[in-house]
Amino acid sequence: MKLKDLRDEVLHANLMLESEGLVRLTWGNVSGIDRDSGLFVIKPSGVPYSQLTAENLVIVDLEGEVVEGQLNPSSDTPTHRVLYNEFPEIGGITHTHSVYATMFSQAGVELPCQGTTHADHFYGSVPVVRELNPEEVEADYEGNTGTAIAECFRERGINPMEMPACFQKYHAPFTWGKNALDSVKNSVALEVCAQMGIGTWQLNSDVADLPQHILNKHYLRKHGPGAYYGQK
Repeated sequence: MKLKDLRDEVLHANLMLESEGLVRLTWGNVSGIDRDSGLFVIKPSGVPYSQLTAENLVIVDLEGEVVEGQLNPSSDTPTHRVLYNEFPEIGGITHTHSVYATMFSQAGVELPCQGTTHADHFYGSVPVVRELNPEEVEADYEGNTGTAIAECFRERGINPMEMPACFQKYHAPFTWGKNALDSVKNSVALEVCAQMGIGTWQLNSDVADLPQHILNKHYLRKHGPGAYYGQK
C-alpha cells in the first residue's frame, strides 16, 4: 500500500472513533502499518479529531523513530510499535477509553463469551493484561504496556488474530486487526459486547458461558477456512 493511501485509511479510522462513540476529548488513537516498508502511520498526540488531516498524521518506523511529520506522535506510539514487532500478522491497532470496555480494564475482569454476538468477533474470553510494576512504569510505561500484552498472549497461548482485543488492567482496552479500519471495527464490537456482558450479569448473575460448539460455529463461519458469512 502506498503511504498516501495508508494515511487516508488511518485518518478515516481515527475519525470513526468519534462517529462510533468510542472516544471523548482526545482519548484514543488508531495506527496502520505498511509491512513492506516497515513504517506505520499514527494519530498525533492530543490533537482534536475535528482538526485531524491526512497531512498531520505521523509516520514512524519500527524502531520508534519519526520518519515524517511535524507533530509529536501519540503518546501510545511505543505500545503500537511493540505490538507490531511482536505480532507480525496485525496491520492496524486501536486504543480507546470507551466506557464499558474500560470498566472491565479498571475492574480487572475478563469478558467471557456469553453469546453469539461476542463469538462472531472474539474466540473466547477477552483477557486482562496484568498491571505494570513501578520499575516498568518508570523505565518505559508505554513500551512496557505493549510488552505486557505480548507476554500475556504468549504465556496463555492466545492467537492474537483469534482474540484481537485485551483489557490493560487499570488502563483501557486495545484492539487490532488486519488493517486500521478492521482494528476499529473490533473496538466497536468489544465495546458493545462489554455493555451486553454487564447487562447479562445484571439479569442473570449465574449465566454460563456460551457452549463451545456454538462458539466454534459462530466464530468459524465468519473467520475459519470454510467461512461463509458475507460476500465473496
